[in-house]
Amino acid sequence: MTTPYTARPIEPPVLKDLRTADDAGRPMTATTDDEGGSPLRCCLRHSEPGERIALVAYAPLRRWAVETGAEPGAYDEQGPVFIHARQCPGPDGDALPFAGARRTFRRYSADGHILGGRLVEATDSFETALRNAFDDPAVALVHVRAVEYGCFLYEVRRP
Repeated sequence: MTTPYTARPIEPPVLKDLRTADDAGRPMTATTDDEGGSPLRCCLRHSEPGERIALVAYAPLRRWAVETGAEPGAYDEQGPVFIHARQCPGPDGDALPFAGARRTFRRYSADGHILGGRLVEATDSFETALRNAFDDPAVALVHVRAVEYGCFLYEVRRP
């Protein structure tokens, strides 16, 4: 079954920037992930043991606002995300990743202001939760976030 919703990884030109200096202005520091399991925002999968990764500050709403001319104001935030330390091929397929765990779906308007959110349980359908979010015509995009730390996982834009 094909979904009308696409999980958007961090785009390659942005990743190139983040590998030089993150959105907080710090240089990237690569490490070897000995255990694996880190949620990579470049290819939307968990890292494998032994992969070279980096934890960088990323401002997803700010980056989107630059593209669209939105003014998120106080809703602009940056937080930690894992990426491969070097260029990778990106996502493999179009499934909605990082399902099967509790997530928060944070909804934003076209001007970058938060319209609310929803806790999505591990057993809930991501596709149904996204359909419910986009049933509101004011919703321009949804940020999928981890519940435990609030970390940004990926963005879904209106289909």
